[in-house]
Amino acid sequence: MKKKIIIIGAAGRDFHNFNTYYRDNPNYEVVAFTAAQIPDIADRLYPKELAGSLYPNGIPIYPEEELEALIKEHDVDTCIFSYSDVNYNFVMGLSAKVNAAGATFALLGPKETMLKSAKPVIAVCAVRTGCGKSQTTRKIADLLNASGLRVIAIRHPMPYGDLNAQKVQRFASLEDLKTHNCTIEEMEEYEPHIAAGNVIYAGVDYAAILEQAENDPDGCDVILWDGGNNDFPFYQPDLLVTVVDPHRPGHELSYYPGEVTLRLADVVVINKIDSADFAGIQAVRENIEKVNPHATVIDAASTIHVDAPEMIKGKRVLVVEDGPTLTHGNMKIGAGVVAAHRFGAAEIVDPRPYAVGKLAETFAIYPEIGTVLPAMGYGDQQIADLAATIENTPCDTIMVATPIDLARVVQMNKPNTRVSYALQEIGSPCLEDVLGAFLKK
Repeated sequence: MKKKIIIIGAAGRDFHNFNTYYRDNPNYEVVAFTAAQIPDIADRLYPKELAGSLYPNGIPIYPEEELEALIKEHDVDTCIFSYSDVNYNFVMGLSAKVNAAGATFALLGPKETMLKSAKPVIAVCAVRTGCGKSQTTRKIADLLNASGLRVIAIRHPMPYGDLNAQKVQRFASLEDLKTHNCTIEEMEEYEPHIAAGNVIYAGVDYAAILEQAENDPDGCDVILWDGGNNDFPFYQPDLLVTVVDPHRPGHELSYYPGEVTLRLADVVVINKIDSADFAGIQAVRENIEKVNPHATVIDAASTIHVDAPEMIKGKRVLVVEDGPTLTHGNMKIGAGVVAAHRFGAAEIVDPRPYAVGKLAETFAIYPEIGTVLPAMGYGDQQIADLAATIENTPCDTIMVATPIDLARVVQMNKPNTRVSYALQEIGSPCLEDVLGAFLKK
């Protein structure tokens, strides 16, 4: 008898777990996916073209709220938890619901889900969303490029649209972002790589993505896994770098699967030392020593650059930050807030009274966001609501602290300036030391 499975996900790890472990496995029947965390990704179908010969009708995707009813309706044996950036109370609370409904609750690990590349793989992960993983990835890419190596980046999945069309995506120019109808969240991850001259892949089927990346027309010497949402890599890494955040001390040991990435790490980067307090830095340092004493530890700052500081000093500013970092990342202090204080803003204007539509819903779901505006843009309606909220908010200057030039995507009716940030290692060891040893090996 086939065991009946539900995969609990958020349009990423869930599809990868299916593709690598269940797609062609005749011992199991995946009766459904459930979707959470990301807006408007439920009520779709994992298409038959991606699901394989065992699923000629595809696989339905339901909201996670229907999980317990689905378990009972289909007499499900096991539910596979397959998303990330959630605390252990949440994971085990969901386990309790699954068990009470009659099913087994399980997690797939690296042995079942990591693919092996023919190329060397460097993976960059983080213990939480918003630690500074992307800037670390870009720094590593710059160092590898300076060594004369051709780097191909592969990003953790963000397939929020047509799954068939997103099976394998290659981004080498800004025009490719339009071709693939990217959301703001996708552009925030892909555009910095493109601007640096790197090719980046993403999509749904990571075996097919890996094959194309290894044989990229521009050449490929090293695969650089650009992890997302504190998940562990889809590919078996030859070097794993994990970024931790002293602004959220203790999270590195209390969030899934962030602790997995910390325990697996060859190198741990303690980022944001320039803006965190000593107690937070020390707590993180002690936790690294506790669970991964053999890792190389690098201290780093997240340096901030503002295009036009004169637009901040003495002004009432609206700070716009990366959406996922503020929502399920639980960050309250981002680069925009730090820059507003450093450059003498008179006031950070609270956007909540002026939020409309889906932005108002986001603030209701995540009330801890506070006085910062999350750049939510998973779909056209969210982008429209973001633009309307910006227009409604009375301020002198809009501080755009997102990884992309948001003014290119969202019309702004007020003066705006960009806040950018980069990784700066402090002292030794540094990433150049680590990569030099890795390349020599």
